[in-house]
Amino acid sequence: MKLVIQIPCLNEEKTLPLVIRDLPKKIDGVSKIETLIVDDGSTDRTSHVAKELEVGHVIQLSSNHGLAHTFMVGLNGALKLGADIIVNTDGDNQYNGNDIPKLIKPILDNEAEIVIGDREVETIKHFSLTKIFLQKLGSWVVRQLSGTNIPDVTSGFRAYSKEAALQVNVVSKFSYTLETIIMAGKKKIPITHVAVRTNEKLRESRLFKSTWGYLKNSIATIVRIYAMYEPLKVFSYIGGTSFFLGFILGCRYVYFFFIGSTTGHVQSLILSAILIIVGFQIILIGLAADLISINREYVENSLYRIKKSELHLKE
Repeated sequence: MKLVIQIPCLNEEKTLPLVIRDLPKKIDGVSKIETLIVDDGSTDRTSHVAKELEVGHVIQLSSNHGLAHTFMVGLNGALKLGADIIVNTDGDNQYNGNDIPKLIKPILDNEAEIVIGDREVETIKHFSLTKIFLQKLGSWVVRQLSGTNIPDVTSGFRAYSKEAALQVNVVSKFSYTLETIIMAGKKKIPITHVAVRTNEKLRESRLFKSTWGYLKNSIATIVRIYAMYEPLKVFSYIGGTSFFLGFILGCRYVYFFFIGSTTGHVQSLILSAILIIVGFQIILIGLAADLISINREYVENSLYRIKKSELHLKE
C-alpha cells in the first residue's frame, strides 16, 4: 500500500520546512510513503527549498494557475507515481501532519473512498464569528445539495483512494474543495470525515482577498457545479417560479375581466404573458442541459477508462 502526500504550494519557502517536518515516516498498513510538491509558479525559493529538504518529487509549473488546477496536477501526478492513497495538505502549515494516519484510516479499513479532515472551525481561535458562521452555513448548503454529511466542506486536508482519485474531475478555477464533495455525493462515492487538528496561523489566506470575494466565488461555484449535475432540477425551479408568477398575474387579470374592471390592468396581462413564456423557455433549456449532462457522464466514464489504461490498471 503506497501513500503519496501531495502539497500544492505558492510562495511557501518559509512554511514548507514546517509542513515536511511533521509528515509521518511510517504508518501501520502503509508500506511506502512519498511526498509530492506542486509549485504553482512561485516567485520565491519554494522549489529549491523542497529539493533541499529532499522531497521525493517536485512538479514546478511555469506560471500561476490557481489552487484548483494545482490540486488536479498533484492528484494526477500522484496516480502516475503509483499511489494507492493520496493525501492532500496545504503548504502554509495550517494542518497538523501528525493526523495523517487518522485521516487515511477509514480508507485502509474500506469504510470510505474519500475522507475530509474536519477542523471543527468553532474551536479555531483566529477564526472570527462571521467566518465561523459563513463556514457553517456553506457546509450546510453543500450537505443539502450533495447528500453528504461533511461538516467542514472547505477543508483542504483530505485523503482519496486510488479509485476515487481516478473519478475526480475539477472544472472550477477557484477551488476544488466544494466541487469534489458535490461530485462525490452525486457519483455515490463513499465519503466520510474525521476530526483533525490545526496549527497556529502563520499568514493570511491567498485564496481570497476579502470575505465578500470568497463568498461570491463560493456561491458561484456551488450553483455552477450543482447545475452541472442536476441541470433539469435547477432550470425547472427557475422556470417554474417564472411560470407560476405569470400564472398568478394571469388569474388576477381574469378576475378583473369577469367583474368588468380591466381598465389599468393590461400591463399585468402583458407581464403575465412574458413571465409564462420565459418560464416555459427556461424549462426547455433545462431539458437541453439535462441531455448535455448525460453526454458529460459518458465523457467522464471514457476519461476514467483512459486514466486506468494509462496507469495499466484492470477494471
